[in-house]
Amino acid sequence: QLQLVESGGGLVQPGGSLRLSCAASGFTLDGYAIGWLRQAPGKEREGVSCINSSGIGKYYADSVKDRFTVSRDNAKGTVYLQMNSLKPEDTAAYYCAAANQPMCHPSMDFRSWGQGTQVTVSS
Repeated sequence: QLQLVESGGGLVQPGGSLRLSCAASGFTLDGYAIGWLRQAPGKEREGVSCINSSGIGKYYADSVKDRFTVSRDNAKGTVYLQMNSLKPEDTAAYYCAAANQPMCHPSMDFRSWGQGTQVTVSS
């Protein structure tokens, strides 16, 4: 069974940092683009970032550009999302998902999702 497991969420003050991790179980991540998405209560799910299977191509939503950094360690089967300068509007459940292809694309389909990790930014 193909599974992704997110970790690293929590409560942080505005301006703080968190690093989310996304680990694979039952398959290797290295052939797939990995997306990070988030969903806040009452809002639609939105894409936050994506990283190609090689780790070279990286993409960010405008709302997180210059604050978030995505990376991956294929040897460890883990993808990371470093989140700095966090804002209250970043509060959401964050999900990682493995695409059905190695390259990020706006209309890509996802083959596997994690269960999500909650990020709350509040003073």
